[in-house]
Amino acid sequence: MRPKSVVRAAFVAASLTPFALQAQAKATASAAGQGVPAAMSTIREADLKRDLYTMASDGMRGREAGTVDEMRASVWVAEQLRAMGVKPAGQDGSYFQWWNMLVTRVSTMSSSASVGGKTLTLWKDIVPLGAANADAMGPTVWVGDGSDTTIDVRGKIAVAMMVAPQASAVRTTTNSYEVRYAQAAITATTNRLQRRGASAIIIVADSIADSAVEPMGILRMRGTQDVVGGAPRFAATAQPAPATAPRPAPTATFLVHRAMGTSLRTASVPAELHVRMERFETPSCNIVGIIRGTDVKLRDEYVLYSSHQDHDGVRYVIGADSVWAGADDNGSVSVAVLATARAFVKQPAKRSILIVFHGAEERGLLGSRYHAAHPVVPLASIVAVLNGDMIGRNNPDSASLLGIQPPHRNSSELVDMALKANNLTGKFKLDSIWDRPTHPEGWYFRSDHVPYARMNVPSVEYSTNLHDDYHTPRDTPKNIDYAKLTRMTQWMYLTGWFVANNPKRPAIDPGFKLER
Repeated sequence: MRPKSVVRAAFVAASLTPFALQAQAKATASAAGQGVPAAMSTIREADLKRDLYTMASDGMRGREAGTVDEMRASVWVAEQLRAMGVKPAGQDGSYFQWWNMLVTRVSTMSSSASVGGKTLTLWKDIVPLGAANADAMGPTVWVGDGSDTTIDVRGKIAVAMMVAPQASAVRTTTNSYEVRYAQAAITATTNRLQRRGASAIIIVADSIADSAVEPMGILRMRGTQDVVGGAPRFAATAQPAPATAPRPAPTATFLVHRAMGTSLRTASVPAELHVRMERFETPSCNIVGIIRGTDVKLRDEYVLYSSHQDHDGVRYVIGADSVWAGADDNGSVSVAVLATARAFVKQPAKRSILIVFHGAEERGLLGSRYHAAHPVVPLASIVAVLNGDMIGRNNPDSASLLGIQPPHRNSSELVDMALKANNLTGKFKLDSIWDRPTHPEGWYFRSDHVPYARMNVPSVEYSTNLHDDYHTPRDTPKNIDYAKLTRMTQWMYLTGWFVANNPKRPAIDPGFKLER
């Protein structure tokens, strides 16, 4: 990954200059109407702050998908919609569209580990790093950093000291530095030992990664998640030609504390490692509501406002806090969508407004993938998706609009209306770097507009981009720039107002095909 300093330098040098796009927007978006609706005055900073301090409070416990905490937040969101008069559009007359999340994880009950006759506690003393059933029994062999290929590890449990990763391989955002370092170091170490015939690999943490062993366990024990019956996250790719010989499965790998290295360096000891996977389904939901339009001919078309109500839940402690509150991600957009809904209830548009809070975005865009495959209104009737992800931090006068340039732009007409709305509201300088396919974060593909864009629904995403508190307990309501959040909310709202009242729905650009 490119270091932050490089991204920031590129930002200063090249990104805050979308003036040609702004000029084009002024020239071509006039058909959407010139006026700012009176209802925009209902979008108030005090309301956004009040709602966010509730949604990202400790009582919501980080709103982790597939838990009662996500359900608690979902019920709270639905109650806000009910109180303001948004009509439910979910199942059985409710605000909820239910779907199942498929969880695949290591079974704590059925997996076990012992080294030198000592039973190790899973996730605390030893962390399985793979995602497949595995059994390894036999003596250990110390291989140092794994660079000596003359050491015979066939049929043995190789024990390696952790190889420090290249600095460029360590991510600059998400979680704590020690965890990011450990993740990169694990890759560097296993690359030296894979396919040498070991029955398993035990990696001994170094001084930096040692404090990350238990946090790594907390993260890994959750496994991976998918959505039953959802649209694919990525475009289908051609299958590779079959290899002449089957490739061996990756060797089962484990992480242990640095202290274990002392005994494992000096002697071969017996070890027994068993990993068993489990799969099950657990419910999650989207919260959906409709504000009916006023025009008889247009009211059966919809402008979809999109957020996600989930975040990362209660995880490991960083700075004396274990609640990963997700105020910016994505409480900021969630309260912005609530404020936008209040404005449309007060002053409806010609087209209808479809409000969707997608569940389990953090687990792989699961809620949006499900709704894109099973929309509560016909997909063809959705004229635009206005999605937001993290809109309350960083420089007060800069922001990003993703889907503004090829290959991500799928509707120039929608982009023109969004740019015009920015000129009338936040007047943000737009950072176009985050929308480029070469951006190291792949930011465009990491939020809920993607399943819709892939299905040729005109889509954009509003963001104020990553920051050092991303996916940590430090992402709290007190760190939000509420004046900026208010302007971002007004921008999203006014874009949708233009789309909802324009006689012509925004068209898909000719030849658009979204590929990674």
